[in-house]
Amino acid sequence: MPPVLALESVARRVVERLRAGGHTAYYAGGCVRDALLGGEPKDYDIATDAHPEQVQALFPRHEAVGAHFGVILVKEAGQQLEVATFRADGTYLDGRRPESVHFTTAEEDAARRDFTVNGMFLDPLADEGRGRVLDFVGGRADLDAKVIRAIGDPAARFAEDRLRLLRAVRFAARLGFEIEPATLSAIQAVAPEIRVVSPERIREELVRIFTAPTRVAGWDWLDRSGLMREVLPELETLKGVEQPPQFHPEGDVFVHTRLVLSHLPPEKVSVPLAFGALLHDIGKPGTMTVHPEEDGRIRFSGHEHVGAIMAERVMRRLRFSNEEIERTVEAVRMHMAFKDVPRMRTAKLKRFMARPGFGDELALHRADCLGSHAMLDNHAFLLAKEEEFANAPLIPTPLVNGGDLIALGWKPGPKFKEVLEAALNRQLEGGFAGREDALAWLRGQSEK
Repeated sequence: MPPVLALESVARRVVERLRAGGHTAYYAGGCVRDALLGGEPKDYDIATDAHPEQVQALFPRHEAVGAHFGVILVKEAGQQLEVATFRADGTYLDGRRPESVHFTTAEEDAARRDFTVNGMFLDPLADEGRGRVLDFVGGRADLDAKVIRAIGDPAARFAEDRLRLLRAVRFAARLGFEIEPATLSAIQAVAPEIRVVSPERIREELVRIFTAPTRVAGWDWLDRSGLMREVLPELETLKGVEQPPQFHPEGDVFVHTRLVLSHLPPEKVSVPLAFGALLHDIGKPGTMTVHPEEDGRIRFSGHEHVGAIMAERVMRRLRFSNEEIERTVEAVRMHMAFKDVPRMRTAKLKRFMARPGFGDELALHRADCLGSHAMLDNHAFLLAKEEEFANAPLIPTPLVNGGDLIALGWKPGPKFKEVLEAALNRQLEGGFAGREDALAWLRGQSEK
C-alpha cells in the first residue's frame, strides 16, 4: 500500500500535475482564508480551468461527485481532494442550488462565491514555492479588518443560497469577526426564508455553531440576525421569562441559557451537551406560576419533564440521530435531579452515575450552577463520589440472577424482576459478603 502523504503535500502534487497538463490551478476558498490567518487548513479545495473530463483523464483514481457542476473528487496518496472547474452559476430556482453552470475564469468564479474572506485563491507554486494570493474580491482587506462581507450585492448572494444566512453567523462566530452592516441588514431582511433550507442542512450549521468553543458568539449572532426565532423559536420564547432572584440573580431564562453556554468546557463539546444546555429550560415558559402567598415567588414545577418533551420535538424537527435525541432528552429530563444527589442511597446514586450520558450531564450541571446561583456543592460531591467509586464498576456483575431464582422454584413474573432488582440494590449498598451470602438472602425471599 502506498504511503499516506500530508494533505497539503497532496494538494500541491495535484496542482503540479494540473499545471504539467497545461492547466491553471489554485488552492481556493477556506483553506486560503485559514492559511492567511495563520492556521492549519483542515481540507484543501482546488480550482482549475481544466474541465471535468480533463481532470478525470489526469487522475485515474477519482469520483465524479458533481461533474455537472464541475466537481471531481480526486483520490491521491491516501487523501481525497475536491477539484472544481472555474465556473459561473446560472439561475437559482430553489434558494439553494443553481439550475446550471458554465465554465469560466478564476475572476468570475470568485465573484459567485459567498463571502470575501472565502473568495480568494492561492497559487502555491508561485514565488519559488512560497505562494501568492489572488484576491479579486477584497478578501484580504476584510481578513485584516475582521469582517464578514458578502461578495457583491448581499441580497443577491443570499437569494442564491439561503444557507449562506447561517454560514455568515458561523464564520463570524468562529473567526471572532463582525458581520459588515449591509450584509447583516440583508440577513435580517430575509431571515424567515431560511426555512426553505432542509432541516438536515440547518442542523449541520447549528451543530457547528454550538459545539464549537465560540458557541456564545454564535448565540449572539443568531439573536442579532433574527435567525434564532426562525430556526430555534423555542429559545426566543425564553426572553422576558423572569426567575426567582434568590436562585437566578442573573435575570430571565434567555440570559440564563446564554450564561450556561458560556460555562460549558472551553473546547469542542458533544451534541447532547451543547443542545442539552440550549434546551434544558425550554419548558419554563409553559410551566411558570407566580405565588402571591409566597411574596410573589416564581415556580416552574415540572419544567424538566415538559422541556424533555419539547426537546425531543426540536431534535426530531432538525433530523438528529436517535442516539443524539435520546441523550439530549435525558439530559433535559434529568438536569433537576442533581439537586437531590446528596440524599440518594448508594444504590440509586451508582445507577444515576452509571448512565451513558452522565459525564455530559455533570458538565451541564456545573454550567447550570455557574450560570445562576454559582453553588457547586453537589458538583463537588459527585466528583468525590467518582473518585470513591473509581476502583470498581459502578454496576458490577450481579451476584445472583434469574437462573438462581428458577433453581429455587420461582416462575418468571413481575415479582421475579422485583426481587432481582432488590438483590442488585443490596449488592450496590455493600450488603452482601459474596455470592453465598446473596444466595442465602435469595432463599429467604423465596420463603416469604
